Amino acid sequence: MAGETASGEAGEPSAVIEIGEPTRDDKPDKPGWLARAFHYTLPGLWVALLFACFSFLPSLIPRPSVFQGALTGLTAAIGYGLGVLLAWIWREFARAREARPGSPRSRRIFRITAVVLLLVFLGLGVYWHRVGAELVGIEPENPVLALVVLPIAIVLFVIIIAVGRLLRLAYRGVSGLLKRLVGPGAARITAGVLVAVLAFLMLDGILFDWARQTANSAHSFNNSTTPEGAEPPTSPLRPGSPESLVEWDTLGYQGRAFAYWGPDEADIEAWSGEPALEPVRAYAGLDSAPDIESRAKLAVDDLERAGGFERANLLVVTTTGTGWVEPTSAAAFEYLSGGDSAIVSMQYSFLPSPLSFFADKETARDAGRTLFDTVYDRWRKLPAEDRPRLYAYGESLGSYGGEAAFSGEFDVANRLSGALFTGPPSFNQGYRHFVDHRDEGSTEIEPVYNEGRIIRFTTNAREPAEPVGKPWEGTRVLYMQHPSDPITWWSSDLILRRPDWLEEPRGADVPQQLRWFPVVTFWQLTVDMALGNVPGPGHGHNFSAEHVDGWAQVLRTEDWTAERSESLREPLLELAEEQEPAP
Repeated sequence: MAGETASGEAGEPSAVIEIGEPTRDDKPDKPGWLARAFHYTLPGLWVALLFACFSFLPSLIPRPSVFQGALTGLTAAIGYGLGVLLAWIWREFARAREARPGSPRSRRIFRITAVVLLLVFLGLGVYWHRVGAELVGIEPENPVLALVVLPIAIVLFVIIIAVGRLLRLAYRGVSGLLKRLVGPGAARITAGVLVAVLAFLMLDGILFDWARQTANSAHSFNNSTTPEGAEPPTSPLRPGSPESLVEWDTLGYQGRAFAYWGPDEADIEAWSGEPALEPVRAYAGLDSAPDIESRAKLAVDDLERAGGFERANLLVVTTTGTGWVEPTSAAAFEYLSGGDSAIVSMQYSFLPSPLSFFADKETARDAGRTLFDTVYDRWRKLPAEDRPRLYAYGESLGSYGGEAAFSGEFDVANRLSGALFTGPPSFNQGYRHFVDHRDEGSTEIEPVYNEGRIIRFTTNAREPAEPVGKPWEGTRVLYMQHPSDPITWWSSDLILRRPDWLEEPRGADVPQQLRWFPVVTFWQLTVDMALGNVPGPGHGHNFSAEHVDGWAQVLRTEDWTAERSESLREPLLELAEEQEPAP
């Protein structure tokens, strides 16, 4: 007991031994900071391993090895955090039992299992990559490059967990200070809220702002440059020409590309073998006018100056984020119209579509609606017999803005002769309504809405849009979508609900191995959106030159054949290669 002595020989001093207290030599060595920094709990590691394996599952777009490595590391880090959280919740329900360190045997089992599973799924990932690459028309990656996947994943995993632990240290420090003022429970809750708010403010107010400002600066600078080879047009029928109301320097990068490139009278005559006109183009950039309304008015004023309302066909285009007008769609409309056409558009942002969507999606809606309403107001004041046929076009985020001018199917029919929308995101209000209320028996990939009387869909515009046997009189609206396009099929509903497009017969370019898993499929398509434009034309989010056949259907082009389609497709693909790729 405490205070007891052990006596030795007579005259020798006695030693006092504290019962129950370990001697200095008996105390275990405290792990160093390096060991603590790289120590991971087994519950977290097991869930991280499960998530890492999920990251290799097949999806719509095959991933390059570097991209796959980053995805695996990020996904594993999310899994680790979830595993640690679940273990903590379990301990709380088990009467605050302390976390037990994993035994050497349990850690050895984990290491062996992790090595085996990761190698197996890495091999499966290589196989699934090759299958997916062949389906979407890209060259499969060299399997040797898969060796970089796990090193990249491990490094990123370690970095993300280290950041998380810094936040945990901050939480403990704040909680310790607050315990001097309030009770332990209140201190923990308050500290958690404070650290979470501080982390959010730093992320949103510093990192996101820095990212936004960096993106703004980079793309703003790019917007002020001119595409290589582009020069101010001399034709009075183009924006930026000496006669134009819109100055060349204000058009922006994409506006200058739109003004300079595109077919002229000679190009159209050489293809069709018939007399043609010089197409009219009108465009206003961000610097052309201070706001959306004045920009739309300026573009329409210039359209009228150039004689656009005197042409037989007038197309209103809602651009994607940077002000990009899909070149093969615009040119196809002009070729098939024999040059008796006019196109008007304007820029509403200099950020790419993904950034525009997250930063200010409503601007795309407002721009699309304002431009069309401005054109329509001028158009409806013309004598009925002198009005051109009015059309609308939008791709991706542009389709979202293009739809915004219309309240529904009959509004479209009352104000348009036709429309073409390609790669529509699932959040498009009109598109979503037409798909969700499709006719019984039709599929989500190729829906039929109201027997196809106005609205039709196609995954392959070279074939007549279904239902082929039903008349398609009056206004024609055609949606072009690819089964492998993550932009179209991404939805928050994927978190907990199996989509119809994975229950129905698969699209031709969708891997048969693709399965729906709660949360996992949502995460896969979220990542796939970054790779949407990687596949070749006809797959993913790449619609280059497919607009030829889409416009042939909407414009009711007579005697349209596969041979005529191919003869126009090649020069349009060459035109697309000269210009900036899709943003």
